[in-house]
Amino acid sequence: MDLNGKRALITGASSGIGRAVALRLAAQGTQLAVSARRPDLLEALADEIEQAGAPRPQVLVADLSQAGAAAQLASAGIERLGRVDIVVNNAGGGLGGQQTTVGDRDEGRDVFELNVWSPLALVQRLVPAMRARRMGAVVNVTSMMQLMTWPFMGHYTASKAALASFTETLRLELRGSGVHVLEVIPGPVDTPIYGESHLVPGFEAAARGLRPGRPDALAKRVVRALRRERKRLIYPGILRPTYSFPSVVRAAAGFQVGRVKADIDPDDDRVVRSGSQGDEVSRQARAAWERGERDLGRLRALARSGQ
Repeated sequence: MDLNGKRALITGASSGIGRAVALRLAAQGTQLAVSARRPDLLEALADEIEQAGAPRPQVLVADLSQAGAAAQLASAGIERLGRVDIVVNNAGGGLGGQQTTVGDRDEGRDVFELNVWSPLALVQRLVPAMRARRMGAVVNVTSMMQLMTWPFMGHYTASKAALASFTETLRLELRGSGVHVLEVIPGPVDTPIYGESHLVPGFEAAARGLRPGRPDALAKRVVRALRRERKRLIYPGILRPTYSFPSVVRAAAGFQVGRVKADIDPDDDRVVRSGSQGDEVSRQARAAWERGERDLGRLRALARSGQ
């Protein structure tokens, strides 16, 4: 795929992986529409891209955790760009809480709206025109967590597993159509949401020794995978073998939970939203990680106390 002159809509572009992918695609000559919930960060990204000599991206503010927002975003992307050749479904969020507490509460439904239904809505509204032109690409960002789960993270991991299944099915449905489907499967990456993950009981001990990858390095590989029309990208690369053996991954997770069980309170009934507009403790964790702070013990103590 020649990316020069293509037109791409990127969700979750205000920070982390989405921002890095936007910078890389702009450098390839791709005209962009960037979307997220924080207009100030989107405008800063647009300024940076324009100052580098590329066309200024279209800024489209949207909260994809709200039903119907993805359909409106698709229409706005087409209106601003004229057409959408590439859609990068990167926006995502999580939720901390036991299934017996969260169940089907609104917080749990919001996670699926953001991580599953919004990507599907964008595919529904943008892919038919790609198929008619016999040219286009869908990039769905899932997670290595699709292979396993962890206490208090059931809704997040289930949503990413669902998106992975939809992505594989979409690839089969679009075979021979000229529309390429790429699944990007990140493991730990040094983004603000990785900072939030350390609020999950036992996660810090389980993640000790893991070296997170860099968003810019992943973005470089995403662009290369698009150009080469690859089906799947796993990053960091050291995790590739684990994708082929999910039962081993789940067994290892069970072993790790046993090691950190003292950190997991079965009576903990907190429900913590993640993301830039999540609960206060999540926002504090993101801000601390962005400042370079890696000791989040104080924030976990705040979370436990309910402050």
